[in-house]
Amino acid sequence: MQTRTLASVALVVGGIGIGITEFVTMGLLPQIAEGVGVSIPEAGHTISAYALGVVVGSPLVALGASRLPRRRVLVVLMAVFALGNALSALAPTYGTLVGARFLSGLPHGGFFGLAALVAVAMAPRGQGGRAVGTVMLGIPIAMVAGVPLGTWAGQELGWRSAYWAVAVIGVVTAVLVRAWVPSFAAERDQSFMVELRAFGNLQFWLTMLVGAVGFGGMFAMYSYIAPTIEEVTGLDRAWVPVFLLVYGAFSVVGTWLGGRLGDWSVLRTLALMGLVSAVSLLAFWQTSRWVVPALVTLAFVAVSGSAWVIALQLRLMAVAGTARTLGAAMNHSSLNVANALGAYVGGLVIAGGYGFRAPSLVGAGLSAAGLALLGLSLVLHRRAAARA
Repeated sequence: MQTRTLASVALVVGGIGIGITEFVTMGLLPQIAEGVGVSIPEAGHTISAYALGVVVGSPLVALGASRLPRRRVLVVLMAVFALGNALSALAPTYGTLVGARFLSGLPHGGFFGLAALVAVAMAPRGQGGRAVGTVMLGIPIAMVAGVPLGTWAGQELGWRSAYWAVAVIGVVTAVLVRAWVPSFAAERDQSFMVELRAFGNLQFWLTMLVGAVGFGGMFAMYSYIAPTIEEVTGLDRAWVPVFLLVYGAFSVVGTWLGGRLGDWSVLRTLALMGLVSAVSLLAFWQTSRWVVPALVTLAFVAVSGSAWVIALQLRLMAVAGTARTLGAAMNHSSLNVANALGAYVGGLVIAGGYGFRAPSLVGAGLSAAGLALLGLSLVLHRRAAARA
């Protein structure tokens, strides 16, 4: 029990660092834009660059490390993560910042994918969903404390300070993983070709599309949360960390809920949470004009989105079959396609003159499209089950 707890703590700390670096950029977007001399929509491309790094890095890590000891790979990934964030803090120009954000994103999917596999391997039988939900708590915890604190520090001490803090967390995580995570033997039955088999599975692709399109709705709204609070809700920038804190607190609730709902029914959880996400984003399009309604709606977006992520992780691990490492890692590749898509489309409607409320409406549409893809996946799933 103690070994499992310490290993989970080490993995959660790494998740906290990843959560901060992924989301603090959104809270500091106006400061970053001013610091490197670009517009807010252009600065949003640094979010997309990080997401692209995750998309590229997830399959590369999964395919390259499928036969390597998981603890060793986790340590290396955290070292690369720390380097990328240090370079982000040092970036002198917009172009170098974009490149550093891409590098920072490369370890993201591989780290969480391997963390999920380690968690399941250590979990009691029938509690795999809860174990995955536990090691995924890093991102919501980051959003409760790390992202609001990082946003405040970035506003007061300069946006580069947030990336320096994350670089330190990366180094600490590498040390903790080396000390506390058990040294699982390499899986000699795995190979590059075994992992590649997942790409021939239609349900694997459909599940990734559900995440890439559906979860893009949340990112379309959340990527521009700071200017929305200032320009639409009409609040001072000091309120931005408060909104981020609320989102983070309810993300913890959603992650906890997602683990338990996943042990009940992964597919039903995906359908239910996807519907709540779409309705909540549509509501935020209206409620963002008032403080209390905006906070309440944001809480529903956070709970549904976080629970959806856990269900997507479990679904991909199931449909990947023998391609365990790839299936575990590609969830985060899918989600960061959503990150890039949401930030990009949200920036387009803002640049088109539709205002900072428009990304929420676009987000609701993306969530609805994700639900449609999930419906197709369920129809095919039931047909296959009937034939079997």
